[in-house]
Amino acid sequence: MKTIVIYNSQTGFTKRYARWIAESTGADCLELSVAKKKDLTTYEAIIFGGWACAGNISKISWFKNNIDKWTDKKLIVFCVGGSPIDNPEIIPSLERIFNETASKKVNVFYCPGGFNYQKMSVSSKLMMKMFLKTLKAKKNKTEEEREMIKMISSSYDISDKKYIEPILQCLKN
Repeated sequence: MKTIVIYNSQTGFTKRYARWIAESTGADCLELSVAKKKDLTTYEAIIFGGWACAGNISKISWFKNNIDKWTDKKLIVFCVGGSPIDNPEIIPSLERIFNETASKKVNVFYCPGGFNYQKMSVSSKLMMKMFLKTLKAKKNKTEEEREMIKMISSSYDISDKKYIEPILQCLKN
């Protein structure tokens, strides 16, 4: 199956997953800015990866705007974020990204990545610092909030190639 993996990455985690998927499947792999200029009609499967951003996926609007053109293709989206795979908020967040019609056409997956403050944009760093400050100031923190404070206080990497397995299985089926 002729496949392309298209990604949008801010700090490198999404790019890493995109390359792992492409290497495992023999797919072409392009950054979104390049893929936008490419004719995708020859591909049988289109995989799009973006990073989690405030309950959404970065640049997902490009993918959503093209779904109707890709009715004959297998469509997969993966999202990379800083939360561990077992975070109970992930599935509800992913389910809200596509409307009911689109969600029947698109398979959506989550891959844990991490935080790399050195590569973050200034606006993303500011947003995270404000969020961290608000979280630290909160009285009566839950255990999950205390754990989040520990995680996002500095850069970390929880990415692992094993998290692409469900994507690879979906592509085969």
